[in-house]
Amino acid sequence: MDVGTAIAGVLTLAVLSFLYRDNPVYKMAESLLIGVSIGYTLVVIWSSTLVDLLFRPLFLDGMLPLIIPLVLGLLMFGRFHRATSSLSRLPIAVMIGSGAGVAIPAMLDARILKQLSATVMPVLTASGIPDLSAIVIIGGVVTTLCYFYFSREHKGALGSAATVGTWFLMVFFGTTFGYTVMSRMSTFIGRMEFLLTEFLHIAN
Repeated sequence: MDVGTAIAGVLTLAVLSFLYRDNPVYKMAESLLIGVSIGYTLVVIWSSTLVDLLFRPLFLDGMLPLIIPLVLGLLMFGRFHRATSSLSRLPIAVMIGSGAGVAIPAMLDARILKQLSATVMPVLTASGIPDLSAIVIIGGVVTTLCYFYFSREHKGALGSAATVGTWFLMVFFGTTFGYTVMSRMSTFIGRMEFLLTEFLHIAN
């Protein structure tokens, strides 16, 4: 057993000790995980972002327009002093504005336009047979929209459609929660397999 496998096994057992109760061993492993993650993130940001995308192109390749993001980044440190804190508003405004400009079209395309196009589908197949999946999707979209229509009281046909919409919502929430649980179980099974095979050599 190599040193890396031994350290990984001990830390895995330290994290799993929380299943018994909160203890100093678990807190040590948790703090170590957070510290290593922050350190790794800082190294990646320094090497992959600052050095590769800013310092090397600016000072070695002579890409002078990169002075603008360098100055904006330095102005962010003005937050640490009261006299210069107002200078940080400019890079924050640029960051929020540019981020919104990039995110809004992407989210509009991913969460609205593509979902709209997914619901606009023929209800009949090429052979003329009704497509059950298309009918269910259209019915789910319409009834769910009826549930979120609050300009009228949910009575009569609108109330019945809203009730069906709640069923579709519950199915969606249930499947989402089940997917989350299964992903966590997959991670747990992978850790247990590591402990039993590579660390403890109990199973092959």
